[in-house]
Formats: sequence, C-alpha cells, structure tokens
Amino acid sequence: MKAAVIESVGRAVVTEVPDPTPGPRDVVVEVAACGLCGTDLHILQGEFAPKLPIVPGHEFAGEVVGVGSQVTEVALGDQVAVDPSLYCYECRYCRTGHNNLCERWAAIGVTTAGGAAQYAVAPVANCVKLPEHVRTQDAALVEPLSCAVRGYDVLQSRLGAHVLIYGSGTMGLMMLELAKRTGAASVDMVDLNPARLETARKLGVSASAATPDELDRPQGWDLVVDATGNAAAIQDGLGRVAKAGTFLQFGVADYATRVEIDPYRIYNQEITITGSMAVLHSYERAAELFANGVLDPDVFISDRLPLEQYPQALEQFAAGVGRKIVVVP
Repeated sequence: MKAAVIESVGRAVVTEVPDPTPGPRDVVVEVAACGLCGTDLHILQGEFAPKLPIVPGHEFAGEVVGVGSQVTEVALGDQVAVDPSLYCYECRYCRTGHNNLCERWAAIGVTTAGGAAQYAVAPVANCVKLPEHVRTQDAALVEPLSCAVRGYDVLQSRLGAHVLIYGSGTMGLMMLELAKRTGAASVDMVDLNPARLETARKLGVSASAATPDELDRPQGWDLVVDATGNAAAIQDGLGRVAKAGTFLQFGVADYATRVEIDPYRIYNQEITITGSMAVLHSYERAAELFANGVLDPDVFISDRLPLEQYPQALEQFAAGVGRKIVVVP
C-alpha cells in the first residue's frame, strides 16, 4: 500500500509499505482522510516519536475493511473514527484515571504506524462508529476536537467567564466553538495572521485583534488559553489572566521553550496555571458533538490534498497557511 513515511529528521516521503495485518482484537481501516497536526511537525523535527522511520497520522477516520478473529464490536463496512491513544492500563497514572499521562504512553501515528496511508490498523477498542449522516472524510476532525474537549474538562469553566484565546488556527477555533457552548460571557481571540482571524470572526468571536492591547479588557480575562505553543504568546498570556483566573497551556510548545512566571502574583491573585495533554475520556464525547454539528467541516478544513502531496502538505502546515489540512489517500 501507499503511505507517507517520516524517514529521518527533516525528511518525509510517500512510498510503498506492507499492508497492515490485524491482530485478534484489531481492525483494518481504509483511511478516508488524515489530518495534519503540530505533533507531526514535532516528529519531523525529531521529537515525540521514539524512533524513525514512522508512518505518521493520528487524526483519521475511514471504513472497516478487515477485522481480527475476536472482533465483534464492529463489522466490515462500518464507518469509524479512530482514537490514536494507546495506554498500558497498568501504571500508576492509568490506574488513577490519568491514562493520558501513562508511563508507557504510545499512540497510533506516533509510536506505531498511523493513518497517513491507504490503510491503518487499530485496536477495536479505539474505534468509534459514526452515524450514517457523518461524512467520513470530515471525521478526521474528531481527534483534535477530543483534545479540545479535554482542554475544557481541565478548565472546569464556569458560566459567564470572559475568555481570551491566543491563536486562531484549528485548535484555537475549536476552543472558540466550545467556549461559545459552555456559557462564556465573551470570547476574544488574538492572532498575527489576518486570514485566520477572519475565520474567527465568521464563527462569531466577540472581538479579535493582533494583540490584546487592542481589546478593551484592562482587568484581564477569567480564562486565557494559549493555542499556539509560541513563547511570546505564552509569556504575554500569563500576564493577561484576571484575579482568580486560569491560564491553560493548550498549544504544544517545543521542548526548549521557556517563559517566566511571577510567583507572588500567582499567590496574591490566586491564579491557576494548568495544562491539557491530548485525549482523556473525551473521544466518544467529541464524536457525538461532531455528529451533532458542533463544527462546520467546510469551515475548519481548508485544504484536502492527495496523499502523494504529504511532504508539501507538511510544508504548508509549517508555514501557517490555511486551517486544518487533510490528506486523502
């Protein structure tokens, strides 16, 4: 079969690889679409993936075309979205309900072959059946949405909060859509990319600007979300949190990224600084939200490129052009 392969640091190619073979409790999915994510760039840069080469792609959905001998939960022809998370279920964190912090954490498309291919194999437990009205080629959005749902679980948002989001890429826009539906009094967004801010305005952001200095909230925001991973944005955002407010590190920063905090202010103003790591008990909820129309795929997916153009798709994503980019085998 044809697949994208990150062969070495900085090098991605499309080539022929062996067809996947399912184990007893696995299924084979014919991939309808696979989304690109910041994690894929980190893998390309030599981070995250424990070893290369690897077939990337942890955001994908498709049709079940093969099942293992012990699979009864899905059948050939079912349309599924695939949760890429692979946990040991034995370590301290798994046993205390923090599976996303598993000491042996792994993921399809990061530590094992993923969905940037014609076919992918996944445990049946990771497959969520999709209703007939959902277009499978759009359902690559379910995985990033599940990360956003996890982010809002961490925030424990209260009604009437004023929210500031840094970054109007796919993840920032998803946080915007969830904030609108969780009772926010206002949702403001900042980004240096005017085209992306235009999409935020189309989705109903309360206010948007290149910098929070252009927004009228001198007392700060109750919830500040960084969806960029950019050091300058994170540093600025930490200073925009209102008293008793919360800062969520949602964007994936490089390992070497460093910012400064003000311990006295954190103490004196009872500010919470927290993070959200990938998916945790949120994938099924995201699939239901997606099926119920929480996102408009035609707004969120800006580019649908053939799998053969995976290296170029990575370059476009790294350049910040477009919103969600998916490759179609």
